[in-house]
Amino acid sequence: MPLAEVILCCKSKTNWSAMTTFTETQSIVLQVNGARKNLSIEPRVSLLDALRDYLHLTGTKKGCDQGACGACTVLVDGERINSCLALAIQYEGCDIVTIEGLANAGELHPLQQAFIDQDGFQCGYCTPGQICSVVGMMTEFGKGAPSAVTKDGTANSELTEEEVRERMSGNLCRCGAYVGIRDAIKQVYGGRQQ
Repeated sequence: MPLAEVILCCKSKTNWSAMTTFTETQSIVLQVNGARKNLSIEPRVSLLDALRDYLHLTGTKKGCDQGACGACTVLVDGERINSCLALAIQYEGCDIVTIEGLANAGELHPLQQAFIDQDGFQCGYCTPGQICSVVGMMTEFGKGAPSAVTKDGTANSELTEEEVRERMSGNLCRCGAYVGIRDAIKQVYGGRQQ
């Protein structure tokens, strides 16, 4: 049966055609920056789009939309993720923190202040993702999670520059503000030991 006949056949019997698009929405509750947020979204909506388009939290940026640049990094239950690769419905019941949620009672997170102090940005587009990634990186480091520069299968006990470079390699800065970013990390975390 030719495709045109299939479409006509389906349309005449069910009032539906192959050209019809229908997507159900789903009601979910996300815990974002300490507040419960009710959303009615399509199941295919990314966490990034839910944050930006539905909750109007525009600090989290859409860069590559492929998980390669880190501009969309947020914290979920304390771990950093690329929100462009995650479906929002997967994170119902999880604690999601964006750049807007790092400040406390109007006071900047120490890392946010350090980025200002150390000129850890130029255009600022990648900065929210960089900052959330550092917070997540320090949680990983504190738990002893190894990285690619780990020797002998045990995590480094000191936060070296090599360790920072490796752990932050998933966050790109097109302006090249890496020296200021590393200086901001050092300002807050120094040569922290596990």
